Amino acid sequence: MKKNKIICFSFLLLALASCKKVVEIKETDFIGGDIALKTLANNESGIIGAYAGFSRTSGNGNLGSGIEMQVLLNAVFADEVRQGEFYNAQSTHEWQYSSADIGLRDSYTAFNLFYRIIDRVNRVLIALPNAAATTAAEIALKDRLRGEALFLRAFCHFELYRYYSNSAVGTDLAMAYMETPSLQPTARITVTPYFQKLKADLAAAKPLLPAAVTDIFRANRPSASALQARVALYLKEYADAITFSTEYITAIPLATRTQFPGIWTDANSSELSFKISRTASIGARMGNLWMATSANTANIGGITWRPSEKLWLSYNQTTDIRFASYLKDEALLTASVPTRGSRLIQKYKGTTYGTPTEHVADVKIFRTAEMVLIRAEALAETNNLVAAAADLNALRAARITGYTNVILATQADAITQIMSERFKELAFEGHRFWDLKRRNLPVERLVADAPNAAALTLPAGSFRFLLPIPNPEILANPVIQQNPGYTN
Repeated sequence: MKKNKIICFSFLLLALASCKKVVEIKETDFIGGDIALKTLANNESGIIGAYAGFSRTSGNGNLGSGIEMQVLLNAVFADEVRQGEFYNAQSTHEWQYSSADIGLRDSYTAFNLFYRIIDRVNRVLIALPNAAATTAAEIALKDRLRGEALFLRAFCHFELYRYYSNSAVGTDLAMAYMETPSLQPTARITVTPYFQKLKADLAAAKPLLPAAVTDIFRANRPSASALQARVALYLKEYADAITFSTEYITAIPLATRTQFPGIWTDANSSELSFKISRTASIGARMGNLWMATSANTANIGGITWRPSEKLWLSYNQTTDIRFASYLKDEALLTASVPTRGSRLIQKYKGTTYGTPTEHVADVKIFRTAEMVLIRAEALAETNNLVAAAADLNALRAARITGYTNVILATQADAITQIMSERFKELAFEGHRFWDLKRRNLPVERLVADAPNAAALTLPAGSFRFLLPIPNPEILANPVIQQNPGYTN
């Protein structure tokens, strides 16, 4: 794990050893955790700072600085997009990346983002017990802050696992599970102890969190259930996946066809328990993952990524509400340049081209449709095909006008249909590449979507389904273990 560098640490030690009077001088330019997090309000600010860590607000809009990168990663590395007008991600889109790949270093490294947030909440967890709380409201807030810190620690460790492990085998390597702030080089641990720690954090967090979604930008009990359901699905603990996803579905129902489009314009929060706020700052606009912000309403900026032909053709464009919510055939694109192509991704479109909030949309973290599909998959894996079909049919009926229910005849058929539905329902939400990995399935692109013949298929089981530990992390932490297939 990469550690923040303290430039003057060695010099300070030398000074303390050689001059006793230095000890007597109180520092005025350093605020330690015992002071910065002394009060309950300070600790709440620390938690808000942890949530702020998810932001993509660096001056250049670097994807690696925000949670958007996993949305783009799962689209580019899998089969959700095809190249647009600016093809500057060849090594990742064509699966040629290595531990030294600049694109991974700059856009797809999870270390800086998630371990930074983990460090922030660990500092709160250390300081919080000493913060005074005398009234009932203060005691309740103190409990909630502890719950949020534990939830965020579990959430970030799960995301690190999806990038660099994504294995249900207990003896395989996971990552370093950090429970205290530390500058020491830390080795990875295996999946079994890693998830013992992660699940313990979630179990402790859950009763401390608000039962209702009172603030959708902060953790709550349904969010904890959602993360527990995800974890159980990845670990193939299907009974738990059914239990936790059911908790979420009971608390927050599926959106209707009328409500569904408003989820993606932030007109409503149907299905959602937790999302990350985004603003009109250029570097923070979700829609800019796919195209540049335009200059005016009669023009469109450059197209970075287009929807894949495979995804485009997967929808019934007349009856499926998801097609118009996620994709668009835009005549403006070809009005002046007929060869430009007209297909766009508009799932995070915000408002009209050229307006102040074009491409501005919040990042959706947990929603009911994913929980329905988790439960359907877990039910199919336990061979309860009738219940799995009921979930699949309920989701499709909420999305497709005039839908006719299907019967799932075999377990294999059920899994195939559920994975197909995840492809359509959860497109551009940061799941596809990891879904294929955990199911040991290949990435298979249509000829129209592949930049060359070598980029048509990533075989199931390829080592490239795991990202390499980037070279900067290897150099900063010499005891960290590299993933198989990569050399340094």
